Amino acid sequence: MAQATTPPGNDAALAARLGADDYGMRSYVLVVLKTGPNWIAPGSDRDEMFRGHFAYTKRLSDKGKLILAGPFDGVHGWRGLFVFAAPDIDEANPPAATDPVLVRVEMMAAHHKHYGTAALMFIPEIYERLAKKRM
Repeated sequence: MAQATTPPGNDAALAARLGADDYGMRSYVLVVLKTGPNWIAPGSDRDEMFRGHFAYTKRLSDKGKLILAGPFDGVHGWRGLFVFAAPDIDEANPPAATDPVLVRVEMMAAHHKHYGTAALMFIPEIYERLAKKRM
């Protein structure tokens, strides 16, 4: 039986920094935000809820826990997506429970384990270099 070899170009230090396994992959938790039963009417209350939602996403992104976040088109009640750098749902769930849109049940969260490329961990860093404005 042939012995496995390390591919040329492998950067062991980078893999370790990103939490990659031997395949360059790692565990994440994908959270799909769906429309909840409590619609908050347009106005200052709704504006405040969403300011808190955006502050929540920035806080977790700054901590390296939230790798990707953004809205969907609303079709079929799908409102947004979070990707947490977390090995399991239990670790990702407590932070998500503090998001004002979830606390107010404007949206509900469906959590899913995901195994994907560790390169996703670069998204926040690259975003910082691309954005001219912040929300």
